Amino acid sequence: MEDANRSTETKEDDVEFKLYNTMSKKKEVFEPKVPGKVGMYVCGVTAYDFSHLGHARAAVAFDLLYRYLQHLGYEVTYVRNFTDVDDKIIRRANESGEDFLSLSDRYCKEYNVDMALLQCLPPTHEPRVSQHMDQIEDMISQIIDKDMGYIVDGDVFFAVDKFPNYGKLSGQRQENNRAGERVAVDSRKRNPSDFALWKAAKAGEPSWGSEWGRGRPGWHIECSAMSKRYLSPSFDIHGGGLDLIFPHHENEIAQSCAAWEDSHVSYWMHNGHVTNNNEKMSKSLANFFTIRQITERCHPLALRYFLINAHYRSPLNYSVLQLESASEAVFYIYQTLKDCEDALSQLQGDTPSDAEQCIDLQKDFKDKMSDDLNTPLFLTGAFLDALKIVNNLLTMLKKKKQQKQERLSSIQSLAQVEKEVKKVLDVLGMLPPYSYAEVLQQLKDKALIRAGLTEDDLLRTIDERAEARKNKDFLRSDQIRAELQQKGIALMDIGTATTWRPCVPVQQEPEVVAVGEPKPPAESAE
Repeated sequence: MEDANRSTETKEDDVEFKLYNTMSKKKEVFEPKVPGKVGMYVCGVTAYDFSHLGHARAAVAFDLLYRYLQHLGYEVTYVRNFTDVDDKIIRRANESGEDFLSLSDRYCKEYNVDMALLQCLPPTHEPRVSQHMDQIEDMISQIIDKDMGYIVDGDVFFAVDKFPNYGKLSGQRQENNRAGERVAVDSRKRNPSDFALWKAAKAGEPSWGSEWGRGRPGWHIECSAMSKRYLSPSFDIHGGGLDLIFPHHENEIAQSCAAWEDSHVSYWMHNGHVTNNNEKMSKSLANFFTIRQITERCHPLALRYFLINAHYRSPLNYSVLQLESASEAVFYIYQTLKDCEDALSQLQGDTPSDAEQCIDLQKDFKDKMSDDLNTPLFLTGAFLDALKIVNNLLTMLKKKKQQKQERLSSIQSLAQVEKEVKKVLDVLGMLPPYSYAEVLQQLKDKALIRAGLTEDDLLRTIDERAEARKNKDFLRSDQIRAELQQKGIALMDIGTATTWRPCVPVQQEPEVVAVGEPKPPAESAE
């Protein structure tokens, strides 16, 4: 990581870091409340099942922010909660006969396994609702004492009418709050928009003691209480998915401001939805893919690349083809770096120790990342150009007629570009913890799974094609190549040898039928 004091230095050429603030609906220059330090709270998952692609997108988006803030030199306190007390958890536990906390704990651990696969750094704190009942009860007491909450039969509701700024984040009217609640509208409320801070105990549900009787927290109160516990009432960044703006974050603002006069979040950040056939991916719609399902067939680094290759605020439509494209792009990145590493290891004695910078990839990286984390513009621009430079330099070094000074210059440039590329990959969370050869083999293994082939199957097919070429049966040779390309396998002939790499499956072109010629009947589907 960069020097922790760097953020406090003043440099004329420093680029201002701008983030889009949902509250102001515009990009704003980032200025932390405490120089050199950042407090960030991100709403986590409700742990009752394996996490899906939408959860992965939120986690990767804010991991990217976390990494970049650290890269800029900030000391970051990153808090991401687990909801382990919720209707869905209780219902699932009752159905399976399992203790609800045991069930939730199991899925919290599974979530962290997924996060490790996606190379998301662990947050500073991962609080759970069940462990913060004292803080929640204390906060509700303060809201009641300030006449912003009221008790009805052991339930406690927040009085939205008492908070005149309600709706300032989302622009939603009070009456719309009913559509976003997790419980049915309660006729005992003074206002239909009022939301639950505490729910009275019900038979068959877990409960905790409080001064209003036994019960459990409402949905929204948990994040306000835990963010205050770990960051204070006033902190820098609060993040989550777009669907949390209303009512969850709107209600957080209301109850936090009611409890603490100095409550304030400087920047509200929200990542866009992941859609499946242009419909929001969610468990409630049963149209989701879990992270596990995807990483069984797609390398986790390819999934991370797929997620950061779109701007975090934009909608992202899931498709197998886009994941295939991400896999191909990631294979190209690591193949380029492996070729570079191999070449430099062979030329180590020729590499100058005082190599000068030949490209300023870091400047472009900072320009794009400081513009509200614009990863797609960087990845498809300067980063791709840097990889092309590496491959061009490798080609030049293979030329035997290259003059000594020209050769030294090429080696110097190659070493510097590799260094720059690895730096930005590290900040993007895309630098693998194992060798390039290992990650390339893993990418190939995943490609074989998607193609429905074993490595032995593929090698036999390659041998069959080699025999066809030997017999000058080029029609059969081309047919084999085309069939493999349709499955996402690209063959490369290097002299008499043939190697392969993953590729985006090539769709077979429809057969052209001459005018007036009857079209062949379709084969039976049996």
